[in-house]
Order: sequence, then C-alpha cells, then structure tokens
Amino acid sequence: MSDSDTYKTVLREGSSEFIINKSRFIGYGCPCDKEEDALSSIRSIQQRHRDATHNCYAYIIGKNSGIMRYSDDGEPGGTAGMPILDVIRKRQVVNCAVVVTRYFGGVLLGAGGLVRAYTQGSKAALDAAGVIVMTYSDRYMVEVDYSTWQRLAHYLKTAPVLVEDTAFETSVVCTMLLRSADADAVLAEITKLSEGRAEYLYESSLYYPWPDNEPPADT
Repeated sequence: MSDSDTYKTVLREGSSEFIINKSRFIGYGCPCDKEEDALSSIRSIQQRHRDATHNCYAYIIGKNSGIMRYSDDGEPGGTAGMPILDVIRKRQVVNCAVVVTRYFGGVLLGAGGLVRAYTQGSKAALDAAGVIVMTYSDRYMVEVDYSTWQRLAHYLKTAPVLVEDTAFETSVVCTMLLRSADADAVLAEITKLSEGRAEYLYESSLYYPWPDNEPPADT
C-alpha cells in the first residue's frame, strides 16, 4: 500500500476548554471533506460564540493538503491562526478545521503567551475530536473448524485486525477487517496455525478509521 492510500483526519467534532490568566479558551476540532464544510463549521462556532473576544481558526483540506487557510480574528498577526495551523500540519491531519475561541479575562498574555495558548487550544481540539488514520482496508470472512478456533481466537487477540462478528454453527465463521497492507501476512499466519484448513472469502475493501498510534510531533 502506498502513502496515498492512507491519511489522517479527525473522527468527530470535539471540544476542550481551559483557562490561562483568566482568559477562557475553547478548542474545537471538526471533520470536513470540502472547504465549504470547513467554512460552515467555522461559521457555526462563531455564531455559537458570537459574544467571544476572538474566534481564531485554521483548516487543511485535501489528502495532499491542497487547501490551507487560517485567521487571527483580531489577535496580533502570527499569534493565533498560524500556531493553530502549525499544530494541524505537524500532526499531519487533513480534512479538518480547528477553531480556538477566546473570552478575554482582563490579563494580557503577550505575543509568546498567545502563541502558547493557541497552540495548546489546537492540540486540545485535535485530541477531543480524535485523530484517526483513514486506511484502505479489506474485509474477510474466515471459516475454521472448532478444533482450530481456540488457536485462531488466541492469535486474533494480538493480531492487527478488527473482529466484527463471529458465528458458531457447524463451523466457526469470523468476519474481520484488516489493513490491506497487513492482509497477506495475517492470512498467511492463519493458514499456518490452522494447518491449511482455514477457508477465506474476501468481501470488500474500504477506507476505515483506525486509531492514530503515532505520538504527536513536538509543537
């Protein structure tokens, strides 16, 4: 599988808030497949927090990051939108918009303090939205006899697969999802542990949201 068969995005809209020197910050992460979706999500959050001091944002659209935009929304240039965008880029997340809302608490943070606050808000937003890896994956049905099932079940506990369903009838039929890049190795291991008695039926291929197990880059 090539790099073009996988990309990072966020699973859902999520938010997280915190206080710095009496200013309230709320970070929102939103999935969006098109720029129109990003702008719609941003407008919705701006409307929700129309009484906020600032609603700063950034978004990246396209698996190859073809569209990148940001706004400081009245904060000093380079202290809000760009730090938000930098976090998204370093996390290698696309098709995502991040909005960091600020309610000013009366204490000035200075340029450095603003950069740190909006960086923290962007990180919190992505964590709340759940970074995932959309990976081209295959769905298989695997059939084994009962004498083999215990060994297969033990293997599947640690194998890079997602077991979607298991049916116990005259034999055991297990429906599983696995990354296309892992398919050959996983099926070979099942063949080995079943001594060649396992039967496979390929069902379909699709993009599936696997967890992002890669630690975030320092920002």
